[in-house]
Amino acid sequence: MYSDKIYLTPQEILDKEFKIDARGYRPQEVDKYLDMVIRDYTEFINIIKKNEREIKDLREDNAKLKAEIRSLREQLVTSESNSDTSFNNVDLLRRISQLEKVVFGRIE
Repeated sequence: MYSDKIYLTPQEILDKEFKIDARGYRPQEVDKYLDMVIRDYTEFINIIKKNEREIKDLREDNAKLKAEIRSLREQLVTSESNSDTSFNNVDLLRRISQLEKVVFGRIE
């Protein structure tokens, strides 16, 4: 993901050789500083890999939860349509019963 934007790896930093000049920096100080840079690079790479794994896991969880929501919505719609049908059947039976009472003269 980030590898195309990072130019140096910790190993490349470690292997870098500088030319020594009469007025150059102290090699021990440069080496000490580069060791710190290498540790930072290594830690950054570990953090990036950890975050990428976490993102992958969260995306998988998100997909599973979306599928579960879709399934539950379908169950809810099915349940509501079934309860509406049974309610309508009961309502129709009551109406038929009342009509029979009126038609056949059995008003209670």
